[in-house]
Amino acid sequence: GETAAFVGETGAGKTTIISLVSGFYKVQKGEILIDGVNINTIKKRDLRRNISVVLQDVFLFSGNIERNITLNDKINPEVVAAAVDTACASDFVNSFPDGLKEPVMERGSTFSAGQRQLLSFARAIAHEPSIIVLDEATANIDTHTEKLIQSAIENIARDRTTLIIAHRLSTIRNADKIIVLKSGEIKEVGNHQQLVALNGYYKAMLNEGIRDEEEIQCSIG
Repeated sequence: GETAAFVGETGAGKTTIISLVSGFYKVQKGEILIDGVNINTIKKRDLRRNISVVLQDVFLFSGNIERNITLNDKINPEVVAAAVDTACASDFVNSFPDGLKEPVMERGSTFSAGQRQLLSFARAIAHEPSIIVLDEATANIDTHTEKLIQSAIENIARDRTTLIIAHRLSTIRNADKIIVLKSGEIKEVGNHQQLVALNGYYKAMLNEGIRDEEEIQCSIG
């Protein structure tokens, strides 16, 4: 149920941790437990069925919006619509004449980077995972869309574990736990307020250019 964020410079080990959690790499030292269960004892298919990963490079298939969200899995239309709403994608999806049936060209070439990211977010939510992983999911989008995704993250994080690899520290200020990495080691752990009070590595990262921006909220319903 926690929202945990990993921050640190390039090469610190953020993406490696997510790859380990998803079972893409075999754990060589230590162990990873999900609800107290070692992931080495969980079938890879079962593990990955319960984890949805949203990457910064989104791949969309030829077809329509709905198919790109369901990936041809049997998902109730109401669940799809709710996922689009939660992902703050309903405004732009409903702006199309065909809505969820709007055609999608190969790689989503007719959509903006922000729109593709929101659809990827809806795809992750629609499959109702226990864990959602956001790997630099706001690195390549405009600030307006980033704020919409921040709002969506808050919506879904209430019911599931959310792991965030943050490029912009503004996206993880409300995380329950922030894990600060440097050169493969954990330097600091705490929430935003606690880490700022430490006046250490995290505070230095903030001082390098993080600025508060106007908040944009998305409400469901």
